[in-house]
Parts: sequence; C-alpha cells; structure tokens
Amino acid sequence: MSAAAKKVAKRIQKELGDAVVEIRDFRGDWDVQVAPGKWSAVAEFCRDDEKCRFDQFVDLTAIDFPEREPRFDVVLSLRSMELKHRIRVRTQIADGDTLATLSTVWPGANWAEREVYDMFGIRFDGHRDLRRILLYEEFEGFPLRKDYPIDKAQPLVEYRDVDDTLKLPPFGIEEGQPFARINWEERMAGRDEQVSPAIALQTGQKRTLSDGDEAGAVSSAAADAE
Repeated sequence: MSAAAKKVAKRIQKELGDAVVEIRDFRGDWDVQVAPGKWSAVAEFCRDDEKCRFDQFVDLTAIDFPEREPRFDVVLSLRSMELKHRIRVRTQIADGDTLATLSTVWPGANWAEREVYDMFGIRFDGHRDLRRILLYEEFEGFPLRKDYPIDKAQPLVEYRDVDDTLKLPPFGIEEGQPFARINWEERMAGRDEQVSPAIALQTGQKRTLSDGDEAGAVSSAAADAE
C-alpha cells in the first residue's frame, strides 16, 4: 500500500507541476499538498487519471492552526476501489478565504463540505446548498475552531414545528442544556468529583470512577487474590 501510494503521489507531482506544493509521507501514509487555487483541478486529475483512478471519496475535513498563517488545512482522503491504493490531498487557506467545491467531482463531498463549513466556517464556492448540517441556523461561531470559548452560551431560540417531519418535543429543563447555562458549581457542591477530567485534574478531585473508592477496593481484592 505504501509503495503504491508513493508512486501515485510522485505521479501527481510530476503531471501537475506547480499545482503541487510538496509531497510527504508519515509512516507510509502519503500526503500531496496543493495550491488552493488548483484544489478542484487536482481533484479531477485524481479521479480521472488512469494511474490514479480515485473513484471513492472517503472524507473531507479541516484542521485548525490558530497561530499559523494560513490558518487552516483542508484535507481530502481518497481511495481507488479498482487499484487498491489511497492518498490524502491537502491545501492551506487563510481565515475568510474560500475553496472550490468538490461536490461536482464526488457527490459525497456535499455533506462533508457542509460539515466543515458548520464546524470551522470554511466556505466552498459553487456548493449548491452550503448551510449548517449539525447545528441550527442561529448558532454563533464555529465550535471546532480551537479558539471557540468553552463557556460560550448560545442564543435561546423558539421551538420550531416543521410540517411532515416527525420530531421529538422540545427538551425539558434537565435535557440538552448548553454547558454555559448550568450552574456546575452549585450542582457539584459537596461532591469529590468534577464535571470533566480536565477540570478535576486542575482541582485535585476525582476524574473518573477509576479514581473512586470502589475501584480501589476492586484493585485491592485482585491484589490479595494473587
């Protein structure tokens, strides 16, 4: 698999020239980094070239590097069902820049691009229905950006009835509450544990059940049995 992917990466680099910034591998997984303006052209080559034949769109996602410029990597994972090799194609774009949609190359990119837009705020030119896919329209911000504040409270919105759609009734008082609207300090008062492992580590409290008395008793019993 590694040798085949290497051969394909080198072919893409040779055939597309300046469109390819660099190729590299990490433990046998090959990456082709391309210029953002050539994103769609490279995708079409990967699909159509007789030595590549990447007919399976696997995934498209993004990585946030908030202290770097350009800020985002957009990563495309591809596989050839016929030739049995795979590769990753990536590009780097600045916050506010756009990429050409790949939904015209592989229809499966449609929902993946919507998710990247929803979570990171990256827009794809030519996408026919670019709107949030996991969050609601009034949601503010992009939660997979690394500078998204953990204590951010989202606007409260009215429950909406949608015709011809089977939906559950609105959440109750103890269901689906945003993290920032729960008084965790009051809720956890008097308990030797915390709402998250990270907070517990900072406060010296129990992180999980494995830190509890029950786990200690089980460990002691196991040691005695030996």
